[in-house]
Amino acid sequence: MSFKFTKENLSEISLVLGVEPKILGNNIRFEVNHHDSSRKLTLEIYSEIPIGTMLGTLVTVYTANSHLQLHFVTGFVVSEMCEEVTFVAESNRKVSGLIIEKLGGCSLFCNVDREVLSGDFSQMAPEVMLSSIALSLTEHILQSPSEQKEE
Repeated sequence: MSFKFTKENLSEISLVLGVEPKILGNNIRFEVNHHDSSRKLTLEIYSEIPIGTMLGTLVTVYTANSHLQLHFVTGFVVSEMCEEVTFVAESNRKVSGLIIEKLGGCSLFCNVDREVLSGDFSQMAPEVMLSSIALSLTEHILQSPSEQKEE
């Protein structure tokens, strides 16, 4: 499923992250700078760009210590309460999410089995529970099983 960010989507992201987007050619950039100089990141969104032989949306994060990418983004969720934006990509009942915090933090969870998003968190190992809780916020935007194609 191809996803393209709209001006309204970018406004939602801007509101939660507290920074204005900058349009730079084929991408949108958000520079998140916290007063603690060790918590800065740059978020770039590329909608409908060539990725291999297909078109897709790519979200990239640059920090002082890392470079993270989420390919073929299928949606996003903003949480004003948590002050974060979660970008999600789903394929073959596996979910990956890139979470960007207003305070400059980020987390990446990859290939999480969709079934654990709505499982009983109290029965999960702590390592599994963290990704399950973090990505459970995206469950309402994920494809229904009938919409998914085998890849």
